Amino acid sequence: MEAFIAVARARGFRGAALQGNVSASALSAALRRLESRLGVRLLNRTTRSVTPTEAGQRLLDRLAPLIGDIGGALDSINAYRDSPTGTLRLNVPSIVARHVLPPIATRFLKAHPGITLDVITDDAFVDMLAAGCDAGIRYEERVERDMIAMPIGPRTQRFVAAASPSYLAERGRPAKPQDLVNHACIRHRFPSGVIAAWEFERRGKTVRIRPDGPLLASTIEMEVEAAVAGLGIIHTFEEFLQPQLESGALEPVLEDWCQGFTGPLLYYPSRTHMPAPLRAFVDFIRNEGTQQGDGEVRRTK
Repeated sequence: MEAFIAVARARGFRGAALQGNVSASALSAALRRLESRLGVRLLNRTTRSVTPTEAGQRLLDRLAPLIGDIGGALDSINAYRDSPTGTLRLNVPSIVARHVLPPIATRFLKAHPGITLDVITDDAFVDMLAAGCDAGIRYEERVERDMIAMPIGPRTQRFVAAASPSYLAERGRPAKPQDLVNHACIRHRFPSGVIAAWEFERRGKTVRIRPDGPLLASTIEMEVEAAVAGLGIIHTFEEFLQPQLESGALEPVLEDWCQGFTGPLLYYPSRTHMPAPLRAFVDFIRNEGTQQGDGEVRRTK
């Protein structure tokens, strides 16, 4: 039944297998056994998609809450353990996976050796619950509505623009954001296909630029390497460029226009019926945040 719910929600065996850390063949075999036992087809399978039949959708609607209640009942015995056990599945963007979560995860797992942390890195807009995750980490504008949210990691971050000394010697240094239209710029494409505008802010004035340039990529490593090689100006999270800025391989430009923003938020659906690993993680982050005066908020927009 758990296999059926996972495949129906993921709309495919491969996605469900990745989320559940099992093989697609094992899920397929489980579904065949369930359908054979019930004598009813639950899923329509094609080479392109897997969707519930009418009977399957009715079963899913009735079964999913029951399975959740069973999981909650089993999880409640964690209160009798010295330390909670289980798996905590988090959906996070790449900047968080690389530069925010590692030290936090290390401290948390040392404090809770019975918990396994399963981190899924995804820069796209996602339905965290539909993706089979217990919680997510995103920036404020990307946190889903009606979620409980709390700060995690740095309270502020910023984007910076930078270029190599050789590029600046050849092309000059931009004095204002509008000058970037006359420069070669290295742009980033998000998994959704969106190529975001570059935003700069100074003394309450915001300037949005859609620059052009010789490279458009989806991997930050390629973009940074191109900037270091003198291909153009890069604009991204300061953390991604910190080693190159410290070594002098890249130099910041438009520093007085660097845009700051609120750091990432941990978000989850409810304080009630929380799995023990998630409850332990929330308490851990809350205790760290209490030292900085942070608390939970509910996203309503």
